[in-house]
Amino acid sequence: MNLIRKGHRSHRGVIGVESAIVMIAFVIVAAALAFVVLNMGFSTTQRAKTAIVSSLEESSSALEIAGKVTGSGHVTGGKLNVTAVPVKLASGGSSVNLNSGTLAIKYYSNTVQYDNIYAGILTNGIYTNLTSAMTAAKAAGWISQNPVTENNPNATKAIIYFGVNRNDNAILDQGEHATIAIAYADNERPQALDTIKAEVIVPTGSPLTIERLIPNITTSVVDLG
Repeated sequence: MNLIRKGHRSHRGVIGVESAIVMIAFVIVAAALAFVVLNMGFSTTQRAKTAIVSSLEESSSALEIAGKVTGSGHVTGGKLNVTAVPVKLASGGSSVNLNSGTLAIKYYSNTVQYDNIYAGILTNGIYTNLTSAMTAAKAAGWISQNPVTENNPNATKAIIYFGVNRNDNAILDQGEHATIAIAYADNERPQALDTIKAEVIVPTGSPLTIERLIPNITTSVVDLG
């Protein structure tokens, strides 16, 4: 016959409950740690994405050439009076402020180098040709002469005018087209086989570089490609 001592009780149930409590505590701590790790991972991924997008914006140009670069030439003298560069926003690019306070245009040739020749932007309407834009630039006091119909100005200057401007402001938006016109001083006019180079420095993104070799000038309208 088995004898059971008085006062003796089994602790198996108590130990089982304690083990369950400890296990639940471990699960809760592990879940919290996993949430912290995942949250840090998401945060790092977001920062990396922001850095990549920012780097792409800075490395890519906000502007691009929107057609042929042309010029107005002096056939008898064999020199170029003014160059016109059509530009627009790059695909997917953000709007660009073209005011002289936020944009600069460097210019280089075989004989001269300027850090900034940008005079200003015409925002009072649109201009369908270079002649009318140069007339308006002269009226604004940015150039001393219209290089298309008159003599060359006393200093090499660049102006911007719109061919398509939906808002009548100095902001180049998607769907709008502008032209950068460089009017050359008489003694700085490029001639055949000269190389001209301009860098359009915008507030964000890399500069737009325009480089052309001047062909033989046999017509008043010169195709620079």
